[in-house]
Amino acid sequence: MNLKLQLKVIIFLQFCLWGSWLTTLGSYMFVTLKFQGAEIGAVYSSLGIASLLMPTLLGIVADKWLSAKWVYALCHLVGAITLFIAAGVTTPGAMFAIILLNSLAYMPTLGLVNTISYFRLKSAGYDIVTDFPPIRIWGTIGFILAMWAVSFSGFELSHMQLYIGAALSLVLSLFSLTLPHMPVAKSKEKQTWVEMLGLNAFALFKNKRMAIFFIFSMLLGAELQITNMFGNTFLHSFDANPLFADSFIVTHASVMMSISQISETAFILAIPFFMSRYGIKNVMLISIIAWVLRFGLFAYGDPTPFGTVLLVLSMIVYGCAFDFFNISGSVFVEKEVNPAIRASAQGMLLMMTNGFGCILGGMVSGKVVEIYTTAGITDWKTVWLIFAGYSLVLAFAFVMLFKYKHVREPAGVAQKA
Repeated sequence: MNLKLQLKVIIFLQFCLWGSWLTTLGSYMFVTLKFQGAEIGAVYSSLGIASLLMPTLLGIVADKWLSAKWVYALCHLVGAITLFIAAGVTTPGAMFAIILLNSLAYMPTLGLVNTISYFRLKSAGYDIVTDFPPIRIWGTIGFILAMWAVSFSGFELSHMQLYIGAALSLVLSLFSLTLPHMPVAKSKEKQTWVEMLGLNAFALFKNKRMAIFFIFSMLLGAELQITNMFGNTFLHSFDANPLFADSFIVTHASVMMSISQISETAFILAIPFFMSRYGIKNVMLISIIAWVLRFGLFAYGDPTPFGTVLLVLSMIVYGCAFDFFNISGSVFVEKEVNPAIRASAQGMLLMMTNGFGCILGGMVSGKVVEIYTTAGITDWKTVWLIFAGYSLVLAFAFVMLFKYKHVREPAGVAQKA
């Protein structure tokens, strides 16, 4: 199969299976299973717990011991089994446990799929800054189509979304076997135990700029978790108002939320331009400002005509908020680190964003929602304004603390400081 086509299929399935349940599981637990806000936060924080070590550890395995192809395939096989089991779970404790097991398998694949893609593109002589974003866009398309399929099938509040995810995970596990062998790093020099285990990747924290970058990655990762947990639930909350109960926004909340992913497709394609012209610092700052707008617009949005416009605008800026941080940050790490620890470094990025960031976002936002929920009614306006304020503070801190001097190249490739 053509190299780029093969990568497009892999990335399409990678995010299609996630999109089938990630944004709607919270609504299923809140509305159908009657879980409390903190319980939902705990379930989603399991993604973060899994991301603390697993992406880094399996990245080390892929760097040093076993081809990334086989690590990737095994992870998705385990993911298929755990999602199938999760579909039959109805209690908070059991749901936390099984989603944790699923996360232990799935979260490392987010870094591995980048590592595999970057390796294959560079091996074929492609430039990852310009050639990867058009491939990565198929992950967004897969996420969108999965959300639409779940919504129009009437499965937003059903366990069937988990069965869909399990089936897609199994297909991806089998398809990944078509990937060519990706060699592990070998050295003729005598290595220390630290080097043999790949733990030298943690030395990146000794670099002040990289350390600050990873810390802000964690704080930005918390914002993504807030949206994943409660964005869909927020739209379903308008069902309590008889004027809005039958509105499209309520009945097909996932389709409305998918505008966020549609927006991603445009911003992904804009990344090479912004990265080459403005550099990582300005691109990440734009992302943080977009998060301020995301939550601020949510605070005043509703199914009225004007409120719908605000909701749509919130979905649009999400594409910028997510892509300008997530993909640009991944490319930044790839270009900053030694190739021998590329998978380990990508795993560390995921550890900070989807690990510590996910736990922070899950626990704090779950508690905030619970505090502002009375008799089953949540004061969503206050909740979203609190998160918007958090983002604004983060933007000011980022400008002051992250030092990066961008040198623009005529060829359009982002330069290291």
